[in-house]
Amino acid sequence: MSRVLTTAFNISFVLLQIDPRQIVEEAQRRTMTQSQRYEGTLRVIDAKNKITEKRWQYDRIGSHGSSKAVLRFTAPAEVKGVALLVLNHPDRSSDQWMWTPALNRDRRIALQDRSTRFFGTDFSFEDLEERDTNQFDFKLLGEESIDGASCWKVQSTPRQTKVSQYTHSYLWIREDNYAFAQIENYNKDQLVRRAHYSDIRNDQGIWTAHQIDMHDLKRNSHTILRIEKLQYNVPMKDDAFTREALSRES
Repeated sequence: MSRVLTTAFNISFVLLQIDPRQIVEEAQRRTMTQSQRYEGTLRVIDAKNKITEKRWQYDRIGSHGSSKAVLRFTAPAEVKGVALLVLNHPDRSSDQWMWTPALNRDRRIALQDRSTRFFGTDFSFEDLEERDTNQFDFKLLGEESIDGASCWKVQSTPRQTKVSQYTHSYLWIREDNYAFAQIENYNKDQLVRRAHYSDIRNDQGIWTAHQIDMHDLKRNSHTILRIEKLQYNVPMKDDAFTREALSRES
C-alpha cells in the first residue's frame, strides 16, 4: 500500500473511532454556566447593502435544553422595549412569546412561524432557541479548517422532522477548544442560513465567539452580531424569565 493510501486509511480509521455525539456534548459541556448576560450590537445588511443597526440585551439562565432566555431591544427608539422570552425544553421545541410595547401585549410565536425573521434581523425565531443533543442524530463527516483552525465537521439531523424548519445542519467544531466555528442549516439540499463565528476569546474559562455573522441565503442579506460586556454566572432571578416580567420591565 502506498504512503498516500496508508495515510488516508489511517485518517479514516481514526475518524471512525470518534463519536460525533460526544464531540457535540463536550462542546456544550464546556459552555455550561448558571447564567449569561451580554449587550449585542446588530448590523443588518440587506441585498442592496443598506445598513440598519439595532441593539439588544440578552439574559439567559439554566442548563442547555432547559434554559430560559430574554432578549430585549434597547435601540433604536422604534424597537426599544420589544422583547422575546424563550423557554427551552429537553424533549421538544421551545415556547416563545414576544412583547411589543406599542401594542401593550405579548403574543405567542406559533411553531409554524419559527422560520420567519426575528424583528428585521437575519436570525429566525428558531435560531434563538437551544436544543438538547438528545433531540438530534449526529454523523461525523470529516475534518476541515475554518479560519485556519482545524475543525470536526458534524452532520446534525432532528429526530422529529416537524419540529424544525431545517432538515439537517452541518456543524464545524474546533478541535483545540470545542468552540463552534460555523453552522450551515439546510432545507433538503438548499442552504438556508449560515452562521459564522469569529473573534473567539476565553471569557471566564469559556471560549466564546464575540462576533456571529448570520447569512440568509434566500434573501442575500446578513446580520453581524457583536457581543459586548459579556458576563457569565451573573446573579439572576427565575421570575425575571416570565411573560409577566416581559411587560413589567419594558
